[in-house]
Amino acid sequence: MTIALGSDHAGFRYKSAIADFLRSSGHMVEDFGTHSLDSVDYPDFAAAVGRAVAEKKVEFGVLVCGSGIGVSITANKVSGVRAANCLTVEMAQLARQHNNANVVTLGERLVSLEMAQAIVEAFLSTPFEGGRHEKRVEKIHALTER
Repeated sequence: MTIALGSDHAGFRYKSAIADFLRSSGHMVEDFGTHSLDSVDYPDFAAAVGRAVAEKKVEFGVLVCGSGIGVSITANKVSGVRAANCLTVEMAQLARQHNNANVVTLGERLVSLEMAQAIVEAFLSTPFEGGRHEKRVEKIHALTER
């Protein structure tokens, strides 16, 4: 599976480690940056990952910033993206099962690297349940006309 990956400077360390983790798990990674600890604007990277997901150039997206909040808000502005900021494995599983989330966001300042990797792994391996959840996801997209 191909995963879009992005971060700002506050998430750079985890992004790099998650890229290695994903590659070692057999995934392809499209790294949208940033590529250093130099200060950057997170919306630039979150929007790029969101567009790659929405345009189905990749299966999923992973975004990291200090809290995960800014990149989540930004990615959700891209029509077709359902980004979930997750702090636990259970949140990642529920985001996939119930919301068919296609981008997971993480806060480098809020979770350990081990937890971040476990969240990503759970997110990527959990299927959408569909059924009663499908109409709810469609209602979300009706707000932005897809």
